[in-house]
Amino acid sequence: MHGKVDLTKTKGLKKSEIKMLERLLQERIPEGRILTIDLAESMAEFTHETGNVVCAAINRRGQVVNVTVGHPRDVDTPELKGLRSGPGRLCGHRLVYTALPGTNNANCGISKEDLQFLARHRLDVLAQIKVDPENTFSKTRGEQGKLADVVFIAHLLPARDGEGKLWKVLEPQTVRRAQEEEFDKLIQALEDEFRRVAPGLPIKEGEERAVLVGLIQEGQDAWQVEDELDELAQLARTAGAKICGRLTQARLQPDPRLFLGSGKAQELALLVQELGSNLVVVDLELGANQQRNLEDAVGVKVIDRTELILDIFAQRAQTREGKLQVELAQLQYLYPRLVGKGLTLSRLGGGIATRGPGETKLEIDRRRIRDRINLLEKEVLRIRSTRDTQRRKRLTEKLPVVALTGYTNSGKSTLLNSLTKSDSMVEDKLFATLDPATRRTVLPDLSPILITDTVGFIKKLPTSLVAAFAATLEEVGQADILIHVIDASHPNVMEQITSVHDVLSDLKANDKPMITVLNKADQARHEDLAWLASQLPNPVIVSARERTGLGRLMETIQEMLQEVCPERRRSTA
Repeated sequence: MHGKVDLTKTKGLKKSEIKMLERLLQERIPEGRILTIDLAESMAEFTHETGNVVCAAINRRGQVVNVTVGHPRDVDTPELKGLRSGPGRLCGHRLVYTALPGTNNANCGISKEDLQFLARHRLDVLAQIKVDPENTFSKTRGEQGKLADVVFIAHLLPARDGEGKLWKVLEPQTVRRAQEEEFDKLIQALEDEFRRVAPGLPIKEGEERAVLVGLIQEGQDAWQVEDELDELAQLARTAGAKICGRLTQARLQPDPRLFLGSGKAQELALLVQELGSNLVVVDLELGANQQRNLEDAVGVKVIDRTELILDIFAQRAQTREGKLQVELAQLQYLYPRLVGKGLTLSRLGGGIATRGPGETKLEIDRRRIRDRINLLEKEVLRIRSTRDTQRRKRLTEKLPVVALTGYTNSGKSTLLNSLTKSDSMVEDKLFATLDPATRRTVLPDLSPILITDTVGFIKKLPTSLVAAFAATLEEVGQADILIHVIDASHPNVMEQITSVHDVLSDLKANDKPMITVLNKADQARHEDLAWLASQLPNPVIVSARERTGLGRLMETIQEMLQEVCPERRRSTA
């Protein structure tokens, strides 16, 4: 016997009825055929006698590998997990199942739920046998039969048809006619067409192909969500993913179970299969149960915006300090979402109160993570103490400190290099710089100052990151002057400015003296620059890359420092 009966679905059946199911496993279908009359009649007989739908999974060699009491969506077998399938291939198995008259849309064909299962698992075909003791359909075509009457057959399409469907349901036919279908030629033609129309879809090893998901909630416009998905796409590309699609849904609030509605989650699962995606990125923060349930629904890895940003931070952190802070934020994010996956944080329990039945693996993992979080929090406090010492030393030297702040990728590091003639890393990506850099330079009157570049901000910046990077962000709070660097050429510049001010408010640094630098002036329109300059405090128009406007910026810093801390300027002059 090559297959198995799913015994979890046989509750309430008699032993004789279970034996009927086991006999189905012994059926053999000739290669190149979808089904046989014998298999169809055996399945129809079981359904007629028990009133239960039965489903058989069959491989291309004609072997029945699984028998389940229920509809295709109830089948849970490794053969349908997509191990063989890909954008150019089908899964190598077909499902044949029964339907009683008047149930499961049996009078009008295969249900939408079963067709979605066909698409999600990339089945070779789906064949539904309508069970009818009167054999109505067959008799109208001059054929004699027993219980198995009409057969509906559906298969996938290489691309959506004119109605936007991913499948095609053939005209209903008798069991005898279905037995004569040249199944192998149909499958070969389909896979050839899949490979022809989608030659670029196969996923390379290690490649992540992402579908972005957004929610249009009450009070939001669709264009706002699309803008946020544009930024999410930039984040995903920064993390190394390739964007292959996006999906949005209008809801008053996220679904507590799936984040999306159940129908939209099924649509997402189909889109993932159609595009050959192996990753879903959600623009809002997911709860632990939402993330787990959505992964089960779509069949691929699901992450949210917070987890994506944490991954970028993990890639970008270069110093030990930065790596510690990123690890702390990641563990704080993971802790409430831990469901027994386990981490290799090795320490066995022992001693008083640990004997007896012992801890579960989940409890051990949680305790290890909690211990690691406590250790990292102590390290971050030590870092904060070290930075306090450094600041006190700067105060002793009475050097004025200017901190560059702003939205990520607004050009802060480029500006630091231009003002101080340094060579900090510059890259046209989000969060290219994580670790703060402090450089010394002189003002036009030759008095020295320190300029510090800090981590960039972003909309919906995870609170765990703000907490973990408190030691780094304190540089903003301790500075004498803030230079708010904005990307004047960005279409959503005002939203970015608001996001920066929100974070500065959280850091209690929004009342500090501030110069607004309208950066990337070489890429912005003159009228836009003029309008922005009229809206923002102490504006200076520059292009850090082209090194224009820097003289005016240094003069503005000098003038503001004379007002803010004249005693420190006199002592360093």
